[in-house]
Amino acid sequence: MSFVVAIDGPAAAGKGTISRAIAAHFGFQHLDTGLLYRAVGARVEAGEDAVAAARTLTPNDMARDDLRTPAIAAAASRVATRPEVRQALVEFQQSFARLPQGAVLDGRDICSVICPDAEVKLYVTASAEVRAERRYQELSQSGMSLTREGVLEDVLARDARDMGRADAPLVAAPGATILDTSQMGIDEAVAAAIAEVERAGPP
Repeated sequence: MSFVVAIDGPAAAGKGTISRAIAAHFGFQHLDTGLLYRAVGARVEAGEDAVAAARTLTPNDMARDDLRTPAIAAAASRVATRPEVRQALVEFQQSFARLPQGAVLDGRDICSVICPDAEVKLYVTASAEVRAERRYQELSQSGMSLTREGVLEDVLARDARDMGRADAPLVAAPGATILDTSQMGIDEAVAAAIAEVERAGPP
């Protein structure tokens, strides 16, 4: 019997870090579902059809080293507004969630669409300004040339697309615990999330 931890939230809220920490702590498998959309976005940027790309993703697509760039992030956000793309990726995500050793999935619609019956549902968020600063620091350290103002604009634009799309918009799903990390360090945020999972009694 699988045990599912579903985590949603906007860009740069910390859900990826938290998800990986939960998976490591409990021995669960982890899927960053955003990488699926980034991989599709990367192939679209190369000239492919979005739906065809979504239906034929390979491990190599997921292993590309450019999936964290702002351009690919923006492409991912655009293709994620297409219902046909989302539907093509639903089965993959739901199959992953049924892994017998337990699974942690993070993304934008995991609690609301992919795993609405998950044993644990978290909505990890933070203010746009805090998230933009985190993303700015992350990208600056990788040698990218950008400005804080530009990163904030990108974060706000992604929020608008993710929350405003007609199909599976980003929302805090019913029953999800909201974890605001604006004033939290990494260790504090991870500890709070692990405590939520422990309260659910994982196997």
